[in-house]
Amino acid sequence: MSAAPVRTRNAPDADLDGRRRRGLDNKARIVAAMLDMVRDGELAPSAEQVAARADVGLRTVFRHFQDMDSLYGEMAVVIQGELADIMAQPFRSPTWRGRVLELIGRRATGFERIVPFQRASAVNRHRSKLLTARHDMVVTLSREIILRQLPAEVAADRSLVEALDLLLSIETWSRLRYEQALTPKMARETLERAVRRLIGDEPTR
Repeated sequence: MSAAPVRTRNAPDADLDGRRRRGLDNKARIVAAMLDMVRDGELAPSAEQVAARADVGLRTVFRHFQDMDSLYGEMAVVIQGELADIMAQPFRSPTWRGRVLELIGRRATGFERIVPFQRASAVNRHRSKLLTARHDMVVTLSREIILRQLPAEVAADRSLVEALDLLLSIETWSRLRYEQALTPKMARETLERAVRRLIGDEPTR
């Protein structure tokens, strides 16, 4: 009994699959180049710079991204992903004060990874509706995370909520790390001191 014939993909299909793979690879390289440049301190890289870093042609960049706005939007996706990770972590403390203090450590870790993208976003936000919308979403999510940890009577204290929202924002972390040139450890300790003064010490019983 002869073996069943082996079905092979025809040449046009194989060529199409190869082009798709190359296209996906180029897109990933472009995004990685953009993010690497921002991490290295280039807050507003041009399409030409991104293309050179990714080792692709300028036309390839705009074949995958309609404009630089959509490429900058990748930064916002990174920021939202980090915030989602923060939201997904369960709290250990049974008290609202303890949970607020836990947020400082969580945000210190997350913000340290994404603050370069936040700074780049701030530079380019004035000319990008996408970045503005993404920023507004991040601000809303950050505030909601805080409010979820507060009992109703504490959440009703508007000035306290606004102060916490400010202290635990990525903008404050950016200011401490860059403008005030604090180390991550010093920045975290500064925030903990300020928040403890604001919300008071944990009750002993």
